[in-house]
Amino acid sequence: MTEVGGQSSVVSNTSGENLMAKSFLIGLLTTFLLTIAPPAEAQQSKKVHRIGFLGASSPSAISGRLDAFRQGLRERGYVEGKNIVIEYRYAEGKLNRLPALAAELVRLKVDVMVLAGPASIHPAKEATNTIPIVMANDADPVGSGVIASLARPGGNITGLSNLAPEMGGKRLELLKEIVPSLGRVAVLGTSSTAGTAQVLQEMELAAGVFKLRLQYLDVPGPKDIETAFREARKGRADAALVLQGGVFNSQRKQIADLAVKSRLPAIYHAPEWVEDGGLMSYGVSVTDLYRRAATYVDKILKGAKPADLPVEQPTKFELVINLKTAKQMGLTIPANVLARADKVIR
Repeated sequence: MTEVGGQSSVVSNTSGENLMAKSFLIGLLTTFLLTIAPPAEAQQSKKVHRIGFLGASSPSAISGRLDAFRQGLRERGYVEGKNIVIEYRYAEGKLNRLPALAAELVRLKVDVMVLAGPASIHPAKEATNTIPIVMANDADPVGSGVIASLARPGGNITGLSNLAPEMGGKRLELLKEIVPSLGRVAVLGTSSTAGTAQVLQEMELAAGVFKLRLQYLDVPGPKDIETAFREARKGRADAALVLQGGVFNSQRKQIADLAVKSRLPAIYHAPEWVEDGGLMSYGVSVTDLYRRAATYVDKILKGAKPADLPVEQPTKFELVINLKTAKQMGLTIPANVLARADKVIR
């Protein structure tokens, strides 16, 4: 308080107090923002990753496998449309389309490419040597020259191998059990599919043990399927064994129907065939492989190099039998075979 002209007056400190208040509020706001701001790592984790998925057949032909792959991704925190985008490309059984589809995924600059089967491996390998590639289901990656070794694949490719050449012998054994008079087996395959030659070698050895003759029928494309069955009938085959291949996966129903029509008890490598009317299947659990493929994708997206991730082999196998088809063909499945089945369709 000061005296002015004999009268007392008050000098206001309002402007100074306002400046102090503003400074305090600014400091408080800055502290708050720094507290709630996410660290650099958290900001990076919000990146939406792009995955390329390349298949030789159609999405409907491998729907169960796709579900298993997506489930594996969800278990690791990846949700389509949220933190990942999956670019799907399918050759629909036309294998000559695979190189162009692989090149298209490369142009999209996907973070990692997932391959649905052996037919896609070489087209993808030729399309890129930098984008990480995960094999969800390859037959013989070492034998076909795709990787250096299972333990240290090298390069940009890793994943899972379904190579189990001994499966051919076990399938022949199962056919022998349900058809005791079995003498000749028609084997349908695609010679260009990786692993086919090795599987056939193992089967020849097993056929000698069971005193069986094999009639190999090469099926390069869908148009050759009916011809193969005609040749099987001409060759007096007692049963049929269908190998893995992109040509076959998209034509499962047709092949299963032709086997029944031809009165040929047939065995396949995966349960989808039995669900589509095939008699029985025995082999690697492919859905398990696809679920495990998500683990590789997760590791790669987190910075791991494919060259340092060992290729894993199958650990789960399954036998599936369709009793409806057996009845339609007039076959009686022995009780000891049914007892070993993981699933029976009645």
